[in-house]
Amino acid sequence: MRDCFRILVVDDEATQRELVSGYLKKHGYEVMVAPDGERALELFRREPAELILTDQRMPNVSGLDLLKAARAINPEIYVIVMTAYGNVGSAVEAMQAGAADYLTKPLQLEELLHKVERVCERHRLYVENRELREELQDRHRIEGIIGESGQMLEVTSLVRRVAPSEATVLIRGESGTGKELIAQAIHYASPRAAKPLIRVNCAALPENLLESELFGHEKGSFTGAVATRKGRFESADGGTLFLDEIGDLPLHLQAKLLRVLQEKEFERVGSSHPLKVDVRVLSATHRDLERLMTSGQFREDLYYRLNVVTIVLPPLRERRQDLPALMDYFLRRFAAKNGKTIRGFSHKAREALLRYDYPGNVRELENLIERAVVLTRDDVIDRGDLPLTLEESEIRDDKEPHLLAAVEGLERRMIKDALARAGGIQTRAAELLGITERALRYKLAKYGLRDDKLEPINPQEP
Repeated sequence: MRDCFRILVVDDEATQRELVSGYLKKHGYEVMVAPDGERALELFRREPAELILTDQRMPNVSGLDLLKAARAINPEIYVIVMTAYGNVGSAVEAMQAGAADYLTKPLQLEELLHKVERVCERHRLYVENRELREELQDRHRIEGIIGESGQMLEVTSLVRRVAPSEATVLIRGESGTGKELIAQAIHYASPRAAKPLIRVNCAALPENLLESELFGHEKGSFTGAVATRKGRFESADGGTLFLDEIGDLPLHLQAKLLRVLQEKEFERVGSSHPLKVDVRVLSATHRDLERLMTSGQFREDLYYRLNVVTIVLPPLRERRQDLPALMDYFLRRFAAKNGKTIRGFSHKAREALLRYDYPGNVRELENLIERAVVLTRDDVIDRGDLPLTLEESEIRDDKEPHLLAAVEGLERRMIKDALARAGGIQTRAAELLGITERALRYKLAKYGLRDDKLEPINPQEP
C-alpha cells in the first residue's frame, strides 16, 4: 500500500465504482467506496480520507454538495470531480468551490492515475513542509526560557511581536539568563527561519581573528591566509547573525559593523570589492553599553542601530516564582538524557533550591540539577545530591531575614486559609487565590503543606 493517502471513491453506478476502485487498488492505493453522497459523508466522518474521487451527478447529494460538506469537515481535503463529457460547466463550478481537479466521462484510466498521482505528490509535499515547520517550531521554541512570572510573560510577548519584523534586537541580561535562547527563538519564529542562524561570540575570539571571522578574507591577505574564506556575514546571507557579547567588539570593527547595518555591504579582509548581504542582526550583552559609550569604548551611532528593540532578561533571583517549573523541566530533561527514573525532589532538596540566589542564573540551575541527576543513587533528588554552596546560602538567609521571607510567610498563610475555605479541594483553593492548580501544587510542596514528603513530577505536564 502507498503510504501517501487514502482515497474515497463515490459513484452511484456500481460498475463505475468497481472499475475505479479496483484500478486504484491495483496501483497500490488504499481505497474506500460509497454508493452516494450521504453514505460517503458518513464514511468520511468515521474514516477520514485524503482524496475524494466523486461523480458529479448523484441523487440527493451531488458531487458539488459532497465537495462543500467534506471541505467543511476538513478544509485540507482534496476532491477530484468526475463529470459527463459536455457538462464541463459543472466541473468549472466545482473547481471554483475548491476541487483539486476534474475528469470527464467516459474515464481514461491512465489520465485518472496521472491526476491521482499528481494530487498525491501535492499532498506529500504539503505534509513534508508542515512537518518541517512543526519540527522547527518545536525544536526551537523558547526552551529553557520557562516561566509564568510577569517579567517572562513580557519577554515572550516581545519575542512574538518582534520576530516577524526585520528590526535589529538588543538582548540584555546577566550571564546565564538565556540570551542566546531568545535570539534563537526570534530567528525560528521569523520569515528567515529556513535560512541559517549564525552565532559569533565577540568575546571568545582574539581581536586579530575576529575581523576575518566576521567578514572573511582573501587568499594572501595576511600570513596564513592560504585560501579565500567566507566570513560569518556571508554564511548568514538571507538569515540571521547573532552577535553575542557585542560590548566586547573592538572599536575599529564597530565602524565596519555599522557600515554593514547601514549599507548592507562590506569587504573581505584584503579586498576592495564590496559584497552585498541580506542579514538580520541580533546582538546580546551583559555589559553596561551606556557606560561604555561615555568612556568612548562603544560607538553611540552603532548602539542606536543595534538597539531598535531591547529585550531585557531578568536574573533568576528576581523571578523566583518560575523556579519550580524550571526545576521540574530540567529534572525531566536530564533524567531522560541519562536513562533514569526520578520521581521528584525531597522536601529539603526543593527548599534548598528554592532559597538559593543563583548568581549564575538559569545556567547555574541547569548545571546543579544535571549534577544531581547524575550523582543520585535513588529515585529522588535529596539534599545530599546538591552542592554545599546552597547550604551556605541558607545559613546567610537565616542570619539576616529579608523581604522574601516575609512575603513567603504571608503567602503560606493565604494558601492555608484558602484551603480551609475550599474544604481542602485544591482546584477551588487555586480559584480563590487567583492562580493555576499547578502553581498551587508547587507552593504546597514548597511550604510543606502536605503530609507526603515529595512533590512528584507528572510527565504529562508541560
